[in-house]
Amino acid sequence: MRRHPLTDQMADPSRTRAGDNDSEFHRRPSLPLHERAVEHGKFDIELLDLAKFHLPLYDEPKHPSLQEYEHDHTKRWSASVAAADAFVIVTPEYNYGPPPSLINAFDYVYKEWNYKPAGFVSYGGVSGGLRAVQMEKQTLTTLKVVPIVEAVVIPMAAQSIAHGRFNGNELQTQAAKVMLDELLRWAAALKTLRG
Repeated sequence: MRRHPLTDQMADPSRTRAGDNDSEFHRRPSLPLHERAVEHGKFDIELLDLAKFHLPLYDEPKHPSLQEYEHDHTKRWSASVAAADAFVIVTPEYNYGPPPSLINAFDYVYKEWNYKPAGFVSYGGVSGGLRAVQMEKQTLTTLKVVPIVEAVVIPMAAQSIAHGRFNGNELQTQAAKVMLDELLRWAAALKTLRG
């Protein structure tokens, strides 16, 4: 089967917070997932970090559906989203919801998202980021993204960090494999809708 581009981390939206002394913590849950995706062998993987795109609050003068972008940051973001066949969104939960930087990134482009599946790796306190994912799914379906049910959930995420490395448990490792298998199925099925 053809290898599908996979955006492995669209994210760590939390890394966009100025003055965040623990910003590296937010990158750690994505690293084992990246390893699982490499082992899976069916994806060409590109890690995207929102902080590197420097997306301000939406600042394009025209609606994203027109794809008439004026700013370089939007053009770079558009090209990155358009290049992927599928997404794995690594997301924390803030105040029972998604990080504003992630929602802003979703809103920046429209057609580039259409007819692609998305899986989630969520982390946080006791809920493991599930409340944020539920809200993100509502936004993504409006962008014609198909959020899949299979996911990796990391409750009490700080307790999974030892010696500077995220140590997922067996359940999370298995969940990542199941999610990637399902993401591959959806990526192949939705490819025909993208023409």
